[in-house]
Amino acid sequence: MRFDGRARCLIRRNLDVIKTLRGVALALGMLSGIGALRAIPIVDPQGSPADGNNWAGFGRTYDEQHYSPLTEINSNSISRLGLAWWFDIPGVSLAVATPLQVEGVLYVATGYSVIRAFEVATGRLLWTYDPQVAKVAGEKLRVAWGIRGLGFWHDRVIVGTHDGRLIAISAATGRLLWSVMTTGTHDQRYITGPPLVFKDKVLIGHAGADVGPVRGYVTAYDAASGRRLWRFYTVPGDPSKGFESNAMRMAARTWTGQWWKYGGGTVWNAMTYDPEFDRVYIGTGNGAPWNRRIRSPRGGDNLFLCSIVALDADSGRYVWHYQVNPGETWDYTATMDIELATLQIDGKRRRVLMQAPKNGFFYVIDRDSGKLISAEKIADVNWAERIDVSSGRPVETANARYSTGPFLMWPGGGGAHSWPPMSFNPGSGLVYIPAMEMPGMYSDVGIDLAHWKFQPGMIPNLGVQMNLAGDFPKDAGSSSLLAWNPVTQRAAWRVPLPGVWNGGTATTAGNLVFEGRADGKFVAYAADTGEPLWSFDAQAGIVGAPITYSFRGHQYVSVLAGYGASGAAFGSLAAQFGWDARAQPRRVLTFALDGGAKLPPPIPRRARVATNDPTFAANTSAEERGGVVYGNHCFICHGAGVVAGGAAPDLRESGSIVSSEAFMAIVRGGALLEKGMPRFQELSDVELEGLRNYLRQKAKMLRENGAVAQP
Repeated sequence: MRFDGRARCLIRRNLDVIKTLRGVALALGMLSGIGALRAIPIVDPQGSPADGNNWAGFGRTYDEQHYSPLTEINSNSISRLGLAWWFDIPGVSLAVATPLQVEGVLYVATGYSVIRAFEVATGRLLWTYDPQVAKVAGEKLRVAWGIRGLGFWHDRVIVGTHDGRLIAISAATGRLLWSVMTTGTHDQRYITGPPLVFKDKVLIGHAGADVGPVRGYVTAYDAASGRRLWRFYTVPGDPSKGFESNAMRMAARTWTGQWWKYGGGTVWNAMTYDPEFDRVYIGTGNGAPWNRRIRSPRGGDNLFLCSIVALDADSGRYVWHYQVNPGETWDYTATMDIELATLQIDGKRRRVLMQAPKNGFFYVIDRDSGKLISAEKIADVNWAERIDVSSGRPVETANARYSTGPFLMWPGGGGAHSWPPMSFNPGSGLVYIPAMEMPGMYSDVGIDLAHWKFQPGMIPNLGVQMNLAGDFPKDAGSSSLLAWNPVTQRAAWRVPLPGVWNGGTATTAGNLVFEGRADGKFVAYAADTGEPLWSFDAQAGIVGAPITYSFRGHQYVSVLAGYGASGAAFGSLAAQFGWDARAQPRRVLTFALDGGAKLPPPIPRRARVATNDPTFAANTSAEERGGVVYGNHCFICHGAGVVAGGAAPDLRESGSIVSSEAFMAIVRGGALLEKGMPRFQELSDVELEGLRNYLRQKAKMLRENGAVAQP
């Protein structure tokens, strides 16, 4: 039996036809036909919790636990785990996404949503799809670095793009099936998070509240066609234009002033589907700007900022909410992953959701009602004494809102847990959190709150004073892999980790927890005790979460390696591992028992090579002016204090800073736009020369500290 192009098209679009044809093929013993159809999976997008064959969603199953029931690789056999194959990905700056695997095909997203499919058994590259984001994203390239996750539905891979598209790609061929624009072409919204697939729908949010006036929302689309089904806004709009729902009318009562000129509440990461209630839970972000005294000057809770919101899955109708930080003013987002479980609490089985948001508390919330069950500190916290369980609200400490002067807050804006996901093991009853300890200084001294307005750049739009032109020393923060008991709300064990920015976790029924680290080690720990059992040198830092799955009776583990994203902006704190944006590999690693593949020899880590600039003459005023420009526009990629952590090139080594013409062609003219370097056309000649002077001075200091000078 042979299928022509028309038949293949029909097969992909009609699951019943595929099932029938497979049955015929099996009956006739036509194994070649089975092979041809293998890349067109017939599975529930998230699978059964008991079926560990596929990992078809960000957290594997709808409960988003990042847990696998597989046991072939376990705490006894882990010593036999070896590299099965690897693939180095060319020309990308970000490799932190959680892969997917369905019926023997591994799907990987890197950079600006470039998707690749690999044959699990051999590592053979099957296809590549590049949505050409850098050519169309424009100013949206100025923040964030690319994609963190994928979705899967029947026969297609679904992904968001930095410019705001949601696209569906054939899982068999890599061919584009549909594309919809979910944001405005020229607004501040962009997509980095994974879409949520459920009930033949795809839910996607966006980011952007750190950049400008953005009203957050999530949108559901038909997975087969891309047709828009419903949208839920997370903050109320201009009341003179009417409210979209009673939920928006209710939320508006928690804002003051002309809040609709500001906004926030973007859903840039966490979304979870609950089949028991037929609901979706979304985690919302900070206000735009962070400082509530600007966007809501007479106070108020500012719903639904920094909240977990339950919505009806079919209509998007509001069901309930729990606000983590009422009146948010610190970037304490509730956008971290939301995981579902049923726990035995006080002798009763409770259907709960669990989250460790940025603010340093671990929350257990009743899914039936949205009421808080418990919340306790997982890190150093000084902004609140505790969370009052009866009201669900934090008991804040004096001056936590920096209203009477600067406040050194624990944790800072980086959070006690960021977006690299935690995992939950039903066997051990523990949650495994990539936890962080780092403070942040908050102040609005010197800001004209009454006349404040959004400006070009990132830092001017936060409404607080921050000096990110300065470096972060190596001891500015620390981190750990934290095993947390959500029933007792106590730590079971804690393993110190290198640096502050480490990878997401996955856990298995084989009594294992896998996590990649900033120093390039991929490690397996005993889930019950935290004992390190196995380690592999990836030759690059790891931020993304691993997955594990089974194909043809063998269990595999896959992870992406390549240091980058938020933590790479932390100057010397991130740069201590020596990851170079141009030289470090970004690679796919897949492991199996008795795997015998070997990586190539590692690229030697070198000292920074400062640009030789014999014509440089220091100009203090220009340097100060340039430092402000750098802190407002450049540090997020190139590192605090011009100390690159691996996400983007170290500008102290760039030959372009020697030539004014070359520098302006890149920064203002967009000469490197297609490589991901955005244009800053609004910067004046004076600002650009100040920035160049600042970078040349930093290069001079690097040379004086012993770096080798390059021509």
